[in-house]
Amino acid sequence: MKRRTLPIATALAATATLLLTACGGGNNSSKDNDKIAGADTSATKAPSPSASNTTADIDRPTMTFPPDFKMAFDITKPSDAKESAALGDAENFVRAINYGIVRQDAEDAAYKFYSTAGGTAQSYAKKQIKQYIDGGWTVTGIQRYSQGKVELAADGKRASVSFCDDDSKFYGKEVKSRKILKTSPSDKDYYYFEIVMTASQEAQGLWTAADIEVQTEATQCKA
Repeated sequence: MKRRTLPIATALAATATLLLTACGGGNNSSKDNDKIAGADTSATKAPSPSASNTTADIDRPTMTFPPDFKMAFDITKPSDAKESAALGDAENFVRAINYGIVRQDAEDAAYKFYSTAGGTAQSYAKKQIKQYIDGGWTVTGIQRYSQGKVELAADGKRASVSFCDDDSKFYGKEVKSRKILKTSPSDKDYYYFEIVMTASQEAQGLWTAADIEVQTEATQCKA
């Protein structure tokens, strides 16, 4: 069982394109490697996405993962504070999807914290989590994220964040039996994310996912 098999991403393409027409500016990317660079550890709060002092006062959700599951972000943060914050919270959004799966809770507060209410990204997160719950699965293995890029809109309040996801060593696991549902390596292991992030009006330094497009079989993401 691999993630993101739902066809919602195709329907989101037009919405994301409209929101991103004003975007432009800096970007940042890095290539994946064999080390688990940036891998999450359990019992920790999601990392602050920026060195800016404005993020220090945000009460971010604590997301605890089991030791058999890791997310590795081999992505260097941009030097621009807003771009860095948008990228960091896009990473937190995808963390929160996995956290909802681990908790087996389609209404978990973490993905709602990092997404815009009523937006397609929040709907996508909920459907992904529910798909796992309905199947009786959780997650195991490692997801590797790389080739990060940020394009900030001219108004400084929106950003397009994109990155690759390598799921070649990531699997579903049956909750009751703990059986790992391993699959043979294929192009279906690779995904390309584009997430429209918006600056929060309530908490300076917080960005939330508004819309999302996920390209499946993203062979450009192969190492």
